[in-house]
Amino acid sequence: METTTSITTTKWTVDPAHSELQFKVKHLMITNITGGFHKFDATVETEGDDFSSAKIQVSVDAGSITTGSDQRDGHVKGADFFDVAQFPNITFKSTRVKKVDNEGSYELQGDLTIKNITKPVKLAVEFGGLQKDPWGNIKAGFTINGKIKRNDWDLNWNAALESGGVLVSEEVKILGEVQFVKQA
Repeated sequence: METTTSITTTKWTVDPAHSELQFKVKHLMITNITGGFHKFDATVETEGDDFSSAKIQVSVDAGSITTGSDQRDGHVKGADFFDVAQFPNITFKSTRVKKVDNEGSYELQGDLTIKNITKPVKLAVEFGGLQKDPWGNIKAGFTINGKIKRNDWDLNWNAALESGGVLVSEEVKILGEVQFVKQA
């Protein structure tokens, strides 16, 4: 008789008090401007505590964007960029998680949807480990990095500079520090 072991599906939810999603984009081609989204939700399903086969879903409230300038925030929420009135959410759904090494490095592939345009992206993920907090909750920590081209999602607004460059670079760096809480 063959014995099979069943692996339990584990659900994880984002801990918003200990997580952040940010981006950096060059302005005037000389400095980076940092922005972020303050409202987002993410869930992960794993086999046990193994994140190498994780299924990840993220939903971001596009209207929660902040860049440190009220005027700029209003502009990026408008039709020139995110058009949050028509497209209130940005979503990500994983398609593959690939373990890169035994040091906790992963490559996360998935579909990023902005303004109803879905494109595949690859992100580098560093697993920070598991830890029990003082209240008995098991937490998992991750650092996420990647780059996208904003024009792929119709975030096209720009202005030419006298020197020949553009006001806002096409490349956008994505940065995340995310903690997940294991669900009972």
